[in-house]
Parts: sequence; C-alpha cells; structure tokens
Amino acid sequence: MSDIEIARAANKKPIQEIGDRIGIPTEHLLPYGHDKAKVSQEFINSVQSKKDGKLVLVTAINPTPAGEGKTTTTVGLGDGLNAIGKNAMICIREASLGPNFGMKGGAAGGGYAQVVPMEDMNLHFTGDFHAITSAHSLLSAMIDNHIYWGNACEIDTRRVTWRRVVDMNDRSLRQITSSLGGVANGFAREDGFDITVASEVMAILCLAKDLDDLQKRLGDMIVAYRRDRSPVYCRDIKADGAMTVLLKDAMQPNLVQTLENNPAFVHGGPFANIAHGCNSVIATTTALKLADYVVTEAGFGADLGAEKFLNIKCRKAGIKPSAVVIVATVRAMKMNGGVAKVDLDAENVDAVKAGCPNLGRHIKNIKKFGVPAVVAVNHFVKDTDAEVQAVLDYAESLGAEAVVSKHWADGSKGSADLARKVVDIVESDAAQFAPLYPDSLPLFEKIERIAKEIYRADEVLADKKIRDQLKTWEDQGYGNLPVCMAKTQYSFSTDPNLRGAPTGHSVPVREVRLSAGAGFIVAICGEIMTMPGLPRHPAAENIHLNDDGQIEGLF
Repeated sequence: MSDIEIARAANKKPIQEIGDRIGIPTEHLLPYGHDKAKVSQEFINSVQSKKDGKLVLVTAINPTPAGEGKTTTTVGLGDGLNAIGKNAMICIREASLGPNFGMKGGAAGGGYAQVVPMEDMNLHFTGDFHAITSAHSLLSAMIDNHIYWGNACEIDTRRVTWRRVVDMNDRSLRQITSSLGGVANGFAREDGFDITVASEVMAILCLAKDLDDLQKRLGDMIVAYRRDRSPVYCRDIKADGAMTVLLKDAMQPNLVQTLENNPAFVHGGPFANIAHGCNSVIATTTALKLADYVVTEAGFGADLGAEKFLNIKCRKAGIKPSAVVIVATVRAMKMNGGVAKVDLDAENVDAVKAGCPNLGRHIKNIKKFGVPAVVAVNHFVKDTDAEVQAVLDYAESLGAEAVVSKHWADGSKGSADLARKVVDIVESDAAQFAPLYPDSLPLFEKIERIAKEIYRADEVLADKKIRDQLKTWEDQGYGNLPVCMAKTQYSFSTDPNLRGAPTGHSVPVREVRLSAGAGFIVAICGEIMTMPGLPRHPAAENIHLNDDGQIEGLF
C-alpha cells in the first residue's frame, strides 16, 4: 500500500486515550476533532517540577533526491522504544504548505512509521501557521499605518527591516514595491516577502517558554531604524499584545498519535536551511516531563539541523541530548558516490563506498559536541546485503556503530534493534554535551567556527559592510547571541551540486539579519533564498479530490 493508504487504514484511538496514557487529563486537552488536540498551558505549568526524561536527537546526512527518511526514522524509533517496554514520545515539526505544493511532499513519516492524521498534518492542521502568518501580517500593517499617521517613532522608511510573509512558495514576491497608488495608500517603499517558516515570529513561537516570554520576545523584535540608526522595536509600534492574542492557541503543543497509537507532539516548523529547523521548545520540554525517552528531529542534514539544534535550541532551552541518531540510506550513499537517480536500483558497492565520506563527516561533526552517535541505516527493499554491509563497515571504521532499521516496512518490529542500541547509549551516560562555541565569541568568529569546523571551509567571505554590521550589533549588546546559518541543505558547501565531503571551499555571506526577539543572528550564505520558488512542475499540479472526496497527489 502507499503511504496515504496505510495512513487511511490506521486504527486510530480517540485523542483522549492518547492523552490519558501520558497523564494529560481530558479537561486539559482542547480537541480539534477526534484525533488531535492542543494541550493547555495550565497543564504544562503543572508538570514543570517533574524530572526530565532522556532526549534523543535524530538527524541525517545531507538530503538527496534518493530520500533519507529522517522523520520516518524518528517515528519508527519512537514506536520501537515503546515496543521494547520504554515510555517514549516523539516531537516533530509541522508541515509548511509551500513545499507540500512545491516538491518536498508531506512531513508525517512514511510506510508503517507515520504520524496520523496524515492529511490534516500536511495541510491546515490546527491553524498554527495561519496564526503565525496573521500575527506577522498584523505587525506589517501596523508599521505602515504608524508611518502613515505621522510617524511618531521617526522611522526612516528606507530602513524598514520587517518583511512580509506568506506560507507559500512565490518567487515573484521576493522583492516588491508597496504602497503605490497615491497619498491615500501611504508612502511607497521597497518591500518583500519571506515564506512563513522563515518569519522571526515562527522562530519566537518555537523558542518561547510561555505566553509572557512570547510577548516579551515579540516586543524585542527590531522592525526598522531611524535616521540616526537607532532601532525601532515591535513594542514601540504597540503590536506585541495583539500579536500574542493571535498566537495564544498556536502556542499550545498539538498532541497526535503514530500508527501504533504512541503519543506525538507536532508543533512549530522553522526550516533548517533558512531558520533554526527544530520543533518548539515548549513541546520538547513538556514531553521530557511526560516520558522517559523523547525522540525529536532536526531539519535536513546534521550540518544544518543538528548544528542549530545543539548550538541554538539546546542553549536557549537549557536541554541536552543523551544520544544522536544519524540517518543514512544506501541509495543516498550511491548518489553521493556519483550514481544518477535512475540507476540507483542496480547494485553498486563501489559507489556506496565512494559516497560514505558524507556520512563520515556528519559522524565526526557530532562528536565535536560530545554526544555519542549511532548510524541508522534506513533500509530500502532493493538494498543488497553487500551494499548495506559497506555502510556498516564504514561506520565501524570511524568508531561509530550502525544499525539496520526496517521501520518503513515493519513498523516497531523493524526498529527494535535500533531502539535497543539507543537505550544502551543513553543508559551508558556517556554524553558530555557542549555547544561548538561560547557565547562570548565575536559574531564573525562564530560564523567562521561553524564554516570551518562543520562545513570544512577554508574561509568565510564577507565584505566590510557585513563585518561592520556585526560589530555594530556587538556594540549594541547582541554579541552574545548564537548564529543561525542560512545555507543550501544539499551540500556542506554553499554549492548545492557539490556532494560528498568537500574541502577547500569558501562560504560567502551575502547578508546578515538580527533576530533580536528570537535571540540569534541570521547569516544568509550563497544563493539561498528566504522565499523559495516552485519547481517547473510543482506537486500542486497533481493534487486534487477524487470521486470519493479524498485527497490525491499530496504524498
């Protein structure tokens, strides 16, 4: 059966039963239908004194068109841990409409390792992204309205830094001119759109601890500058209170279930190539109070998602992982070894070996953070024994253990070995987690540290304007912030076509942005865009309702 057919055949339990299993009383669940619910802030506050469970991060090699299955592995591992008698939850991100209608597809796992309801999760779900888009748009409107009615904050209209957002890939909106049409429409100025998942509001929702923290962070956002270069904050526009009201329900984690009726929080969704790539802090920290093991994922490869999880989310939330799972596939190794997608079904052990250095780079990088890692070989049915063994042998040569996992085909039965290995690592208490750099390191040196130690670049290229901007932010008290690198997910370099484990390359920083509310500096590298475009033949062309009223073509 296809993924969607498997999901539709799921024997889902009422969400109240899922909540009861992890100790959430019915009165603290705000149901959205029968199979999903939000968890009340009152309940979240009530469990804060409980002891934390153990955190397991799932990451991966650099993504390829062959597929890696990071979310599928996250779900499969969570089911596997429960199957071997552990009390486990998973925490993953919500899906953005942009890539769903573009080319990425769904974000609920696959095969027999899925979170349901799959269709709801990949479309409007509980409306969180719409609330984020609306809150962001409210601030955009209030900035222009403030300028129109006298501009008491003395905003320099040439230095409005707050861009607009929409949850759709639309390259034509990257750079626009707004307020055209005469005096009644305000003052014309250059403007532009990012995708919602790149919004600082999204980052703030995913890093805030509660509603008070949310409003404070929203108020701290810098939206523009005056002629003297002094910042204008969201709170100066008096938008933070109304934005918090719009985000009140979106702030609450969403409880759903896996195909095997295990609990899952699905909340927040910043991309890892243009944002920090992790689900919400409030979901993860709450899950740690409810389960002995919490399995979460970070977006794209470990050079982006895991790096940001470990340097940004862990730093902000005060959490630390006990183990890291690095997902790899034989097919992806072959693509990194130079095999075209159309030729992946043919056995090619030499290509597997040639592509393994990409996996090796990620293994070595994770070790820099002091967290033990295990490689999960996400098994495809056409993988040969010799190809799989090549990956296992390579991981062993680097002092890392690799486990074949067949969760896509067999659910928890297929992931039990991986689950047992993760338990062994966690119970060994070997993790000595530390971020890659201290808060006190200058901002440009933080960028260099990531580029040289994680990407293996020789240098970072940044003109004087960018270096001066970073120095100005340091002088203004923002020098202790971590750095969020916006870079292609397909390569360690900024060239998406450069696969494997390249060295000797440069990382050009095109732009830097201060996300003062979220609490990090964004460094935009190479040709990465904060508003993606649709491909030549977007997935939306094949999405429709069939004669039975069911969605076709989304997955």
